[in-house]
Formats: sequence, structure tokens, C-alpha cells
Amino acid sequence: MLTVRAGRHVSGRLAVKPAVVCLLLTAGALAVAVLALGTGEFTLTPGQVVQALAGEGTRAARLVVVEWRLPRVLLALIIGAALGLAGAIFQALTRNPLGSPDVIGFTTGAYTGVLIVTVFVGNGYFLTAAGALAGGLVTAALVYLLAFRRGVQGFRLIIVGIAVSAMLGSANQWFITKVDLQAAFAAALWGQGTLNGLGWAQVTPVVVTVGALCLVLLAYGPRLALLEMGEDAAAALGVRVEPTRSAYLIIGVALTAVATAAAGPISFVALAAPQLARRLTRTPGIALAPAAAMGAFLLVLSDWLAQRAFAPTQLPVGVVTVSVGGVYFVWLLVRQARR
Repeated sequence: MLTVRAGRHVSGRLAVKPAVVCLLLTAGALAVAVLALGTGEFTLTPGQVVQALAGEGTRAARLVVVEWRLPRVLLALIIGAALGLAGAIFQALTRNPLGSPDVIGFTTGAYTGVLIVTVFVGNGYFLTAAGALAGGLVTAALVYLLAFRRGVQGFRLIIVGIAVSAMLGSANQWFITKVDLQAAFAAALWGQGTLNGLGWAQVTPVVVTVGALCLVLLAYGPRLALLEMGEDAAAALGVRVEPTRSAYLIIGVALTAVATAAAGPISFVALAAPQLARRLTRTPGIALAPAAAMGAFLLVLSDWLAQRAFAPTQLPVGVVTVSVGGVYFVWLLVRQARR
């Protein structure tokens, strides 16, 4: 068996250490971030962008880079990482590449929570965040209970989640018809998933919440990998299966809700990021750190394309992720069907 320091041989292919993949993906995401900070009506070179970030350069460059463009880029990186982590958690729990929060319905449920709060309570970031979290958790509990039959099987969870997501999608359309025209237009645009108009006011709560959830994930250590081996194997290794699964479920829903509250339901990043990262690392299981790095890279790249593809018109980033992710989703379905 061929072995090298960079990895190990898995199924006839050379595996790469997750740390190497994380480093490469992080470098790629930062490169795209610098590109995004320097492009627009006020164009800057990468050197000028770095100077502005360091507090040097012209006043106009610092204003454009730090005050106007940097919050959006930071949110793209952080939200992308959160969606990558959420997708990795659910795919590991279900042991299925279709086990993503936007497929299972948790993203749709978070969106439903936001619409309910908007219609009956009012607007505001913290109200939106609370509605997204409550909607995601209620949807997760409903899907979990409907799929529970002497335990939860991954395929059953996915099928139930797709059905619940379809019903919630219809409810979301009904809620949109109950608000005035301007609010309905804003809700429909936000429902595509967009980073347009976000600033420093959204950066701090997103960073704090995602950071806290990442610390909780670190505290749980390798238990997710043990659950991915199967319930019996995990129980034999001392894992309390149902409480641990429930904890990971709550963490995954919370990560999805934070992303949804800030930018709306961005599709396919959580689905594609863990699988793409797994194909780069060539490892048999889902790794959280590469999935987060891949999610950050995908979303910051998609948002840059959304801004520049039809400039000066800015598209919602969800339009780009759906367009690219739809092709990946079809390929994944065909591959699963052949198995």
C-alpha cells in the first residue's frame, strides 16, 4: 500500500491531509476576498487593498475598502464557513451526501420563522435572528419526530425533510401574500439569499454566534466521526448516541439559522461544500474544517460573481449558488441512483 507523509491511500487514491486542504482553500478564499475588495466602480490593485486594510493609503481607498466592501466580504467568508459546517454535520449524521439543511428543510423552516416574525411582530436583525432560530429548531424537531422509528435512519430523515420543506415552501408563499407590496418584494428578494446592503451592524453578531458554536463543536471532539461509523459502533465506543445526535442537530440548525437570519436562505453551499472538500482530501469520512474552508471559498467566490457578472446590477448571491449548485445536485442524484 502506497503511503506518503501528505496522506494515505484510500480506495486506490492518495489522500491529502485535511490541514493541507484547509490551508489551500483558505488561501484561495483570501485571494478572492482581496479581488472582491478591489473591484467595482472604484477599482484598486491588490497592493492598494492591502494598504487600505493596514490603515495606510489614501482616505478614499480606506473608506471604500474598510467601510463599504469589507463587511460584505467578511460576512461571505463567515456565513459560507457556517453553511459548510452545517452541511458537514448533517451529512455525517445521515451518512448521506443529500443530508443538507437546505434539502432536509431546515433552511426553509428558518425562512418560515423569519416571515412569521416579519408579518406578526416586525423587522429588526435580532427579531429576524430569533425567528430564524425558532423556525429552524421547530422544523428540525418535527422532521426528527416524523422520521423516528426505533432510531433515526439517514434516508428516512431526508425523505421526511423534503416533504416538510415542500409544505413550508407553500406556507412561505402564503405569508408573502399577506404583507404589503413593498414588504413582499423585499421578502421575495431576501428569500433568494443575498448579501446586498449588509454592513458592520450584521458582522459582530454573526461572528460572535458562529464563533461560540465552533467552540461547542470543538468541545465535542471526535464524536461526530464516531456517529458517522454507525449507531452500534458509536455506542460501543462509549458515545451516548441520541443525546449526542440531538446536540449536533441543534448546533447544525443554529449555524443554518445564523446564516439565514443575516443573508436569507442561501442554497447548495451546505450541500456541495462538504462533498467537494471530501473529494479534495480523499478521506472516507466528512471533515469539518475542510468543509468550512470550502464553504467560505464557494460563497465569497459566488458573491463576487453575483456583483460583477452583470455590473452595475448586483444579483442576489443565491441566484449564483442555485445556478452552480443545481448542476452539482443533478450530478449527485445521478451518481447516487447508479449506486
